[in-house]
Amino acid sequence: MIELLQDPLVQRMLLVSLLVGASAPIVGTYLVQRRMALLGDGIGHVALAGVAAGWLAGSLAGFAHADALAIPGAIVFAIAGAVVIEHMRSRGTAAADVVMAIMFYGGIASGVLLISAAGGSNANLMGYLFGSISTVTWTDVWVTVALSVVILAVGLSLRPALFAVTHDQDFAYSTGLPVRALNMTVAVLSAVTITASMRVVGVLLVSALMILPVAIAQLVTRSFTRTMTTAMVVGVVLCLTGVSITLEHDLQPGSLIVVLGVALYVLVSIGASVVRRRRRRARTPQPQEALP
Repeated sequence: MIELLQDPLVQRMLLVSLLVGASAPIVGTYLVQRRMALLGDGIGHVALAGVAAGWLAGSLAGFAHADALAIPGAIVFAIAGAVVIEHMRSRGTAAADVVMAIMFYGGIASGVLLISAAGGSNANLMGYLFGSISTVTWTDVWVTVALSVVILAVGLSLRPALFAVTHDQDFAYSTGLPVRALNMTVAVLSAVTITASMRVVGVLLVSALMILPVAIAQLVTRSFTRTMTTAMVVGVVLCLTGVSITLEHDLQPGSLIVVLGVALYVLVSIGASVVRRRRRRARTPQPQEALP
């Protein structure tokens, strides 16, 4: 294992996994609090269309690497999709679930169509759908570092205000907080998170990386701050464990990370249920035996 850690590719994989594992649950905590856990799916599929559009643009421009504009395209499309979803949700133009469904199907259909038009292969498409961390370059690493710094800085520095907005918007309005701007901030952060996480788990599974650590943390914590902190630790552990296992075994990293998260959720859920039952029994007064 020590020899593997000296490999630049392995170093890049672990670094990206660490950054994504720590940053994705931050935004996921806000989404779970808002009961919009599936927002990541809608934006993720729009990001796929952005990847394909960037790929097509790079191909038409004659770049040596046709996918040179894939990540910039994903960022632009994901942010635009997030802004549209939040705008329509806040104005009540359409139900949030309907908007996300339209984004979901339109994004993936556009992505497949544009990648095929750009001359991309099924392997290229699968890499973005399910992640391709084994092909990450130092350019990808620095992009992930920049995006993760934005997520950590905004998500943590604005935590009190964002919590107020996601927990009770009426209360946030009454205190004078810029509710619309903060809601838009959460949506844009979701787009940035999805773009940063795309290389690790792919657009189809990125929402799971945002939500699963939070769901696990909620089983063992009560406060918002502790939930977010615990979710960040769980996200890092899941990502590093999944990538480490794939270094020894020929498995798909993104899928393995999600499966590990689901398994951990089930185990923690069972353990938490057992603990709650024991506590209830301990608090329940036992009937005294009748004296002879």
